[in-house]
Amino acid sequence: MVKLLLSRGANINAFDKKDRRAIHWAAYMGHIEVVKLLVAHGAEVTCKDKKSYTPLHAAASSGMISVVKYLLDLGVDMNEPNAYGNTALHVACYNGQDVVVNELIDCGANVNQKNEKGFTPLHFAAASTHGALCLELLVGNGADVNMKSKDGKTPLHMTALHGRFSRSQTIIQSGAVIDCEDKNGNTPLHIAARYGHELLINTLITSGADTAKRGIHGMFPLHLAALSGFSDCCRKLLSLGFDIDTPDDFGRTCLHAAAAGGNLECLNLLLNTGADFNKKDKFGRSPLHYAAANCNYQCLFALVGSGASVNDLDERGCTPLHYAATSDTDGKCLEYLLRNDANPGIRDKQGYNAVHYSAAYGHRLCLQLIASETPLDVLMETSGTDMLNDSDNRATISPLHLAAYHGHHQALEVLVQSLLDLDVRNNSGRTPLDLAAFKGHVECVDVLINQGASILVKDYILKRTPIHAAATNGHSECLRLLIGNAEPQNAVDIQDGSGQTPLMLSVLNGHTDCVYSLLNKGANVDAKDKWGRTALHRGAVTGHEECVDALLQHGAKCLLRDSRGRTPIHLSAACGHIGVLGALLQSAASLDANPAITDNHGYTALHWACYNGHETCVELLLEQEVFQKIEGNAFSPLHCAVINDNEGAAEMLIDTLGASIVNATDAKGRTPLHAAAFTDHVECLQLLLSHNAQVNFVDSSGKTPLMMAAENGQTNTVEMLVSSASADLTLQDNSKNTALHLACGKGHETSALLILEKITDRNLINATNAALQTPLHVAARNGLTMVVQELLGKGASVLAVDENGYTPALACAPNKDVADCLALILATMMPVSSSSPLSSLTFNAINRYTNTSKTVSFEALPIMRNEPSSYCSFNNIGGEQEYLYTDVDELNDSDSETY
Repeated sequence: MVKLLLSRGANINAFDKKDRRAIHWAAYMGHIEVVKLLVAHGAEVTCKDKKSYTPLHAAASSGMISVVKYLLDLGVDMNEPNAYGNTALHVACYNGQDVVVNELIDCGANVNQKNEKGFTPLHFAAASTHGALCLELLVGNGADVNMKSKDGKTPLHMTALHGRFSRSQTIIQSGAVIDCEDKNGNTPLHIAARYGHELLINTLITSGADTAKRGIHGMFPLHLAALSGFSDCCRKLLSLGFDIDTPDDFGRTCLHAAAAGGNLECLNLLLNTGADFNKKDKFGRSPLHYAAANCNYQCLFALVGSGASVNDLDERGCTPLHYAATSDTDGKCLEYLLRNDANPGIRDKQGYNAVHYSAAYGHRLCLQLIASETPLDVLMETSGTDMLNDSDNRATISPLHLAAYHGHHQALEVLVQSLLDLDVRNNSGRTPLDLAAFKGHVECVDVLINQGASILVKDYILKRTPIHAAATNGHSECLRLLIGNAEPQNAVDIQDGSGQTPLMLSVLNGHTDCVYSLLNKGANVDAKDKWGRTALHRGAVTGHEECVDALLQHGAKCLLRDSRGRTPIHLSAACGHIGVLGALLQSAASLDANPAITDNHGYTALHWACYNGHETCVELLLEQEVFQKIEGNAFSPLHCAVINDNEGAAEMLIDTLGASIVNATDAKGRTPLHAAAFTDHVECLQLLLSHNAQVNFVDSSGKTPLMMAAENGQTNTVEMLVSSASADLTLQDNSKNTALHLACGKGHETSALLILEKITDRNLINATNAALQTPLHVAARNGLTMVVQELLGKGASVLAVDENGYTPALACAPNKDVADCLALILATMMPVSSSSPLSSLTFNAINRYTNTSKTVSFEALPIMRNEPSSYCSFNNIGGEQEYLYTDVDELNDSDSETY
């Protein structure tokens, strides 16, 4: 058949979904003739599947010796690893194919080659089910019996792990180290004890294994045998006179391990040998604590019967009863402890007793057992404090809170039978009903309401009720149950400390089901919080379209203003929620209302959308006729767009409203070009210039866009304005400063050099401001070395004097006294004519210092501009979603008036 298929053009190297080819399958099945035929037709004998198995691996795994020999005769690499680093010898040993192993060894296979995990073929032979003969062949041919894997295991560890008794003898006889340790410190004896291989333990001990050697966490082999419940192994290890009360690194004895493991025979064996049943570990826990924690009833019975103390406290203050209450689902251990005088009223260091733990883990039977032994109300009185109402400040959470929070309604049913006050509060004032509603545990909510828990009680911090809690997390069933059992007129619109209603919180978190439930119950759709914001304001900020639609369907007003004058339309535009914005605009249109309302600072929704760069919102707003004319704050939408580098929004505005808006001015006479220059947004600058923005337009302080950029060190803008836009460098502001003065005054050396590069007029180099300072005065004063050098090279006057009579050299002085001293020194160093400026300055200095009424008042260099350095802090438009959590008095509004 193979010949027929090949003759009909079958692809010799076709492969299946695991990349296995025909030669893989033929090799695995041992069809030697087929293998030869495939090879004769060009099949690759070294081909690999997805896990890098070769045909040799396949033949070795199934023991097909004839195929193995044939492939070896063809010269394939017998040490070629697969994806896991296993060679054909590894695979053969793993599968117990001793004939193949013998052939590979005879052909020179590496018997000590490691795979990716560091295992050699000997490790595999030691562990595998049928690897006994393979192991003997390997050992007989020089395999290293002490070679360790990456986790430190030797072949002897592997025999201990899998209980290969005879193979362990072979390895030991071949020189294996008996007490070799893996990376956890475990010897083969530890491993054998852990897995209960008694015969192997006997062999290891006979061969000299150290029974007192510590392994993982300082445990002895006896610890591991007791923990795993192998009594015969324990007996074997005990027979050597081992001290059974020797602790591990955590102070746990073998009896602790046996109690945790739960094997009664092991426990009794240790007790009968004299183990101390009251010995405590480093955490203060006795074996009884471990038996109780693991619900090992028989061990617990035996320990209590031996005299173990049932009320011993560990370091956390917990008794065995605490641990039983935590883990005992059927209540047997807890019941036995109670009948042997365990005290359920003992509290741990956090103030919790067995009732708390049973409630937290929902163990109804444990609670019933505790109540049957001692009624809970009596227990509360006799435990020293009010256990469930927790006047003891150590425990701020009652069992009711724990059961309600974790949703254990059956435990809650037991607890509520003994309580008069179901409205017990934790530190933050939250009741069990509040927690159950917050977590959405409907059954717990139902139990508490039926027993009379208060629905409208508020917590201490946020002043929220359980209704608020359910609405916040979207638990609609709990919400319906709570509202249905309260007076609707009081419950549905109840406000928290910030004035928020359940409807507001549901919308804020996008819980549509809760929104509809509250609206159907008559919730006030336009209720306002302390900041004047409605549920619709919240929907506009969060963008939950379904919630917004529900509110609009129930008549929510889309143009209501909050305390800062903002409507939901403002907020949706600012946050970029196009779907919500469209719904709000449509609602406004249906009411013939004007959506272009301005907020308290004169900003419209278009201002907000442009400032935050929400282009889809800008486009939608510009489609409305009312937004096609500029209204509101003179700091126009175009100003808003360019100051935040929102080029797309700016282009849309110009295309829709016309190029004339590029020269619109705000209240201080600044154009959008000033705004773009201030923030160094070159793309917006190019856009404005391409629409004929006036490059030399001056604002109310006399500054041009170039001056604005120079003063703020915006080098990209400066370069563009002086090179491409040919800005006028001779213009001066109200203080007679040129752009060069301003750049030097703020220490922006690069901007100053860019401007200087375009100046050739010496008069402009020596131009003075209102304080008679030249650019050289200012540059020298600010230590701009490169600028000073360039100014001097262009002919700047070194003898020009300012209003204080100082030359540029003296302007470098840090104060007037130093300047006067410098003038005197210079006069002494060099002769000057009586007509020179220096002579005059020296004379004036001497006169001042010889005057007995010395009142020298050398003014500092005048400030280069009258306005603060901040061009615009339009912060109030950004991050609006935070408004929901910040008091309006804490928010510092700013607009173009705060330049």
